[in-house]
Amino acid sequence: MKTCAWALSSPSMQHYHDLEWGVPIHDDKLLFEFLILEGAQAGLSWSTILNKRTAYREAFDHFNVVTVASYDTHKIHELLAKPGIVRNKLKIKFAVSNAKAFIAVQREFGSFDSYIWQFVQGKPLANAWGSAADIPVTTQVSELMSKELKLRGFKFVGSTICYAYMQAIGLVNDHIVDCYRHAEIIYLK
Repeated sequence: MKTCAWALSSPSMQHYHDLEWGVPIHDDKLLFEFLILEGAQAGLSWSTILNKRTAYREAFDHFNVVTVASYDTHKIHELLAKPGIVRNKLKIKFAVSNAKAFIAVQREFGSFDSYIWQFVQGKPLANAWGSAADIPVTTQVSELMSKELKLRGFKFVGSTICYAYMQAIGLVNDHIVDCYRHAEIIYLK
């Protein structure tokens, strides 16, 4: 079976590719987790963050958005000393502010899922890329999403991060066309 070439870099990347990447997510807890992880990735490789995912789950109270929104200065300092996560003060603080913005969106739209899926009219975009080199790092949709999220107070949500987020949560299917997952994911909603 053919697969996206990036998935072959490690067993953890293969596992992520085969089971998660591009699969539509409608669970607010997972949507929050990926929002934080994608922001933490800024300037780093996804494999670095993926390898720290378990530590992130433990450090950030399993991505309970209400708990993360309540983190105070003491908790932020505690996280800065936590091994296993990216100990960058700005990246830790953005998780707290994004949790607050996430809750505000949930209140307004009933769920973050309802809000984020409106960017693709509730249906995943199915691309047909021939190679990884064809896949863009931003699109008009990710530009719009970035602007909208920033207006709502989200941080670390530039267009490139938003596009990676879209790929991770299945708003877009960017598996190359000869990857076996491309056809499988097309039928998921």
